[in-house]
Amino acid sequence: MTDHLEIRPLRYSDLSQVVAVERRAFPMPWSLAMFVLELSKESGICLAALGEGRLCAYVICSRYDTVWHVMNIAVDPDQRRRGIARALLRELFARADAPGVQYTLEVRPSNRPAIEMYHGVGFTSAGRRPGYYHDNREDAMIMWRTVGEPGPDAAWPPASDQAAPA
Repeated sequence: MTDHLEIRPLRYSDLSQVVAVERRAFPMPWSLAMFVLELSKESGICLAALGEGRLCAYVICSRYDTVWHVMNIAVDPDQRRRGIARALLRELFARADAPGVQYTLEVRPSNRPAIEMYHGVGFTSAGRRPGYYHDNREDAMIMWRTVGEPGPDAAWPPASDQAAPA
């Protein structure tokens, strides 16, 4: 699927499709107003993934001081397990990575496929937020990714998405 995938900045005109994917993807979907708010922030990075001309996934990432917070990432349930979320994160990293840059996110501990994917792109577990999800009071796993400092012989940007140990 990622061979025919177009990743581009998310647009206001995409929001009806975003909301439709959001409702299919999550038990507690974001509202249209939440997406409008995030898209209006100049410091954020919001990306859309299109397969065969149709929006199938998106990522919303906001910058707070020196940390990037992956606020929302969703893939249409019919398109999952095809590398689309990983491709979105790689594009996000291509736009924002620099030595020492940090990213954080929250994920349901019951969402093993997402956790494995996040580990695969360099995130590590760093704690929990008790009762974070309002629908079932499930905790959130907090994950972090820190971009390593390149050594004197290292090319920048790094050849892989794996973060060096901090």
